[in-house]
Amino acid sequence: MEIVTMVLSLLGGIALFLFGMSLMGDGLKSVAGNKLEAFLYKMTNTSLKGVALGAGVTSVIQSSSATTVMVIGFVNSGMMKLRQAIGIIMGANIGTSITGWILCLSYVGGSSGIASLFSTATITTLFAFIGICLKTFGKRTTHKNVGNIMLGFAILMTGMQQMSGAVSPLRTNETFISMLTMFSNPIMGILVGILFTAVLQSSSAAIGILQALSMTGSLTCAAGFPINLGIGIGAACPVLISALSANKNGKRTALEYLINDLFGMIIWSILFYGSNVFMQYSFVNKVMSPVNIALMNTAIRCGNVLVLFWFIPQIEKLLMRIIKDSPEDLAEQADFDLLEERLIPYPALAIAQCHRVMNGMAKKVRNNVNRSMNLINEFKPEKYDKVHRKEKLIDKYEARLGSYLMQLTKQALNTEQTRQASLYLHTISDFERIGDHAADIAEMSKSINDNRMEMSEAAMDELNLVMEAVRESMNMTYHAYLEDDLALARRVSPLGIVIRGLCDEMKLRHVERLSQGNCGLEEGTVFNDLLNSLNRIATHCASSMVALIKIREKDTDIHIHDSKVYAIEGDDYKTTLAEYREKYDLGQREGRIVSMEDEQVE
Repeated sequence: MEIVTMVLSLLGGIALFLFGMSLMGDGLKSVAGNKLEAFLYKMTNTSLKGVALGAGVTSVIQSSSATTVMVIGFVNSGMMKLRQAIGIIMGANIGTSITGWILCLSYVGGSSGIASLFSTATITTLFAFIGICLKTFGKRTTHKNVGNIMLGFAILMTGMQQMSGAVSPLRTNETFISMLTMFSNPIMGILVGILFTAVLQSSSAAIGILQALSMTGSLTCAAGFPINLGIGIGAACPVLISALSANKNGKRTALEYLINDLFGMIIWSILFYGSNVFMQYSFVNKVMSPVNIALMNTAIRCGNVLVLFWFIPQIEKLLMRIIKDSPEDLAEQADFDLLEERLIPYPALAIAQCHRVMNGMAKKVRNNVNRSMNLINEFKPEKYDKVHRKEKLIDKYEARLGSYLMQLTKQALNTEQTRQASLYLHTISDFERIGDHAADIAEMSKSINDNRMEMSEAAMDELNLVMEAVRESMNMTYHAYLEDDLALARRVSPLGIVIRGLCDEMKLRHVERLSQGNCGLEEGTVFNDLLNSLNRIATHCASSMVALIKIREKDTDIHIHDSKVYAIEGDDYKTTLAEYREKYDLGQREGRIVSMEDEQVE
């Protein structure tokens, strides 16, 4: 019965400790607002700054895992490079050791006089009282957040006291003492540290328990040292879990957290246990105190950084080898690497780089349009997921290009360069909107598949015909951009007129089928929505090609109105229009077609 009471008391102490730490961390983050994130993002142009900021931010929010998850988000979005993230994570490992020193305050005692004013009970009571007053009566959000910080600290200290009280009867327990002796085995100690931390999801909590155990007077340096090494590795578990849905760079960032402590464990194990064979350290059997454990934790983490800091480039290469990029990933990164900020003072070079990146964007858009339309005839969940992944990438292209071009417009540009930058901004907007409509088509395809809708044969024939026309429009847009082909660009606008006419005629035909009962109402709604998305894709293709033509023909009017997209002018235009009207004539179409095309067609 005594054992049950002890275990329950210990678990209660752990729960209070974790809750207090969470409350204090959330309060600190709320007080800081988004300043911490901004610091991490902006002030990491060197690895040394990254280490310092990582340590500072983690000291504030009391969680290396939270800092690392924040950094994973930056790397995942492309806002931060992997090398920058490595420095921050190294610093975060140092910053998290500050918690051990804070926990030492819970063991401050004082029986009489002035010393009693600094006892744990007094400090905890004072923080709890001030905290609840601020939280209850504070009018400003900042006051309430500060109240949460103080309450969190008080709860944390109470939890530590409860843990210490729960394990105090173990001071004279021979079974417990012999169990701690087992942990002196390096392998056993490291495994226990990993297990403890993985279960608790917090290295600070694991250090807190270790400090509580040290108060029994039975925890020696021989047992505390390997457990401390294992705690660092176990702390990587929540970080690795958080990166499961991240991209490859995000996963590399999470893996870096593990590698830091893994290398540290190997280095410290070799140095300590290897030298102990010859030196026979006398302090190995020395009983640990909470301060000793805090000092050991800090020394191990600082030592890891001091050694590994000089190998950041090599660590980056190792991460790249462990999690390799596909040719597709390398191509995407190569595009973004072209947007070099050092080229912005040289507008001619910067604009040329933008055009190259826009070629890459055009390729991604073309492939995603083909991929989404294929889903209408053959729905595949993995292709549907890929459409949405690539849509996020297309949005990233627009954001990066848009930001780069806006920086470029602040330079002293000549008239030609100003016109090019303005029209490029217009074009990337067209490409992004095409990507949005491709994603909409994928959603409608999923709805058809999930709800087991069945289009009539006539409706599917018409859809496939207009998809063939849209594929041709998209492929011409892509190749015109890639090859700077004005003759091909001029063919997109008349095809867009034909597609618009097709969609209008198909809507009328579908209304007739609905009235005759040949198609359901739900199917009819989806059919109309598909036609609208396909028509808009064709419109944005035409708009982007008008922009390309304007750039090459040095048109002084940089504004593109709707009337300019489908402007009927010139004999060539009318000839092309007649050609496409004949090619995509609903009345003359014989036999069925199924519009399917490889995602990438050269």
